[in-house]
Amino acid sequence: MFRNRLDAAHRLATRLGHLAGRHPLVLAIPRGGVPMGRIIADTLGGELDVVLVRKIGAPGNPEYAIGAVSEDGSVHLEETAREYSDDWIAREVGRQRELIEERRRRYTPVRSPIDPAGRIVVVVDDGSATGATMAAALPTLRQRGPARLVAALGVAPPDTLARLETLADEVVCGEVPERFGSVGRFFADFDQVSDDEVVALLASGHGGHPSR
Repeated sequence: MFRNRLDAAHRLATRLGHLAGRHPLVLAIPRGGVPMGRIIADTLGGELDVVLVRKIGAPGNPEYAIGAVSEDGSVHLEETAREYSDDWIAREVGRQRELIEERRRRYTPVRSPIDPAGRIVVVVDDGSATGATMAAALPTLRQRGPARLVAALGVAPPDTLARLETLADEVVCGEVPERFGSVGRFFADFDQVSDDEVVALLASGHGGHPSR
C-alpha cells in the first residue's frame, strides 16, 4: 500500500493539513516513526521530538506486542500477557526500561524532552497491529496537559483504531485493512531505521529525512 515510510508520511501530512500553521509538536515513536515524524513536522510547520515507548514483544514473536513500557516508567499490558510468567514479564520490562534510558541519552543528549503542555501534539508511528505501543504513549502524554492529542499511524486494523479513538482527540491512519498480519507487509520498502538516522533527523531543522 505504501512505497516506503516517506510515502506514508506524505499521505498522513495531507490528512493532517488542518494543523498547518498551528505549530504542532510532533512526537515520533522510534525508530520507524521518526522519518515519518520529520516530514509531518516540516510539512505542518511544527516541531519534532520523540516519545520513548518500548513494546514488550511475545516470546518467539517480538514484533507482536503483549504490552509496552513508557518513559515515565509506567507499564501497559495486554490481555494476552496473562499467558506468560510474571518473572519473564518483569525481566522484559526491566530490559526495555534500560533501552529507553539509553535511547534518551543518545537521541537528545544536550536538551530535555520538549514539553507538550498546552501544545497540539501529534504522536506518529509507522503502524500498529495491536495498538499497545501507542496506547501506552497516549495516556502518558495526556497527563502532561496537551491542548489536543492526535494519533497518526501509517497502517492499522479497524479494531486497533477503535481502541485508540478512546485515548486520543483525533486518530488519523493512512490505510485501514481488515486483514492485517504485520505492519511491514504494507510497505514495499520497510528497511530498519538506525539510531544514527534518528539522531540526524532530530538534529535537522527541516527536510533532513533519509533519501529512501
